[in-house]
Amino acid sequence: MLRLCALVLAAALAVGLTACTVPRAGAPGAATTDESCPQATAPLASLALVDDVRTARGPSTACLARHEIAPVEDDTAPALPVTVTDSEDREVAITTVDRILPIDISGTIASTVFALGLGDRVVGRDSSTLFPGTEHLPVVTKTGHSLNPEAILELAPTVILTDTSIGPKEVRQQLRDAGIAVVVISSERRLDTTGALVTEIAAALGVPSRGQELRTRLHDDVQTAVAEIAAVAPPAVEDRARMLFLYVRGSANVYYIFGEDSGADSLIDAVGGVDVASEIGWQGMKPLTAEALVAARPDVLVMMTDGLESVGGIEGLIERIPAVAQTPAGANRRVIDMADAEILSFGPRSADVIGALARALYAPEPTT
Repeated sequence: MLRLCALVLAAALAVGLTACTVPRAGAPGAATTDESCPQATAPLASLALVDDVRTARGPSTACLARHEIAPVEDDTAPALPVTVTDSEDREVAITTVDRILPIDISGTIASTVFALGLGDRVVGRDSSTLFPGTEHLPVVTKTGHSLNPEAILELAPTVILTDTSIGPKEVRQQLRDAGIAVVVISSERRLDTTGALVTEIAAALGVPSRGQELRTRLHDDVQTAVAEIAAVAPPAVEDRARMLFLYVRGSANVYYIFGEDSGADSLIDAVGGVDVASEIGWQGMKPLTAEALVAARPDVLVMMTDGLESVGGIEGLIERIPAVAQTPAGANRRVIDMADAEILSFGPRSADVIGALARALYAPEPTT
């Protein structure tokens, strides 16, 4: 199911995402701090919390205070050569990691490589990798998120880390035939798979001790964020925000609901919300139907920033999808948006992402 979800997500995100290659002000790659997000570093409990998270009104944006990726302190040199069995059951021998090319649909692999302290060896990037330190790396994806073999070969990478969210697979084989070590990492993207992802990547790069340090750090950071959220979330399930992740690309008429095992459900759970798509039995990522939206009765819609902008904001969303107006979220204009390259990236920024979503949910900044 999770492999299928990754493929559906890749198909959906491939439409209309070319705008993500240019960082906007306040987006990853534009600056290391976001001055428009003053609440991001304040303790959640110290902020002005909404009285009732289910009936709060108005939109809010979840944003990170910082966008840079902090590397681990462990600087143990890569122990090579190594041979790993990747997620496609291929044995891959890696003899050098001098020129690393990490590419996937969400930028998660690249952020993990940087967090492992090997960012200075990265030679290129995908369209979703936009955090500081990657701005000048050449992009090797085209037409959204498909691999450009010519651009990749020009960079002469010694190892490529990728997954099945990006392709086509024929290009991956072409790169193998060119003598490049291609490691296909697991495509599962959830909070509870982040540690395994780190271990996979660290093993392929010959730095298992760095991977263990990063895995421990990420686990501790997420646990701290979850505990902070639990202190302000309503204790009774019936009082918690009913939330639904809605993916849209207005220019292409793409409208998806992300449900159970999509990854979005793990974010909603982490911020103390109720994932209503899972509640109505919505598995993975499927095209939206008005019936499902109305049946879910979300109090809050969670969306990508570019997706919301692509339909002209909340009013444009209601105009295109009239069923939104029949939900509490539509009636209260309650939409939380977050940058496309961050919200489903997981990996090293998982704790920051759920912390940002929680602040937008429980303590939205006043709109002007």
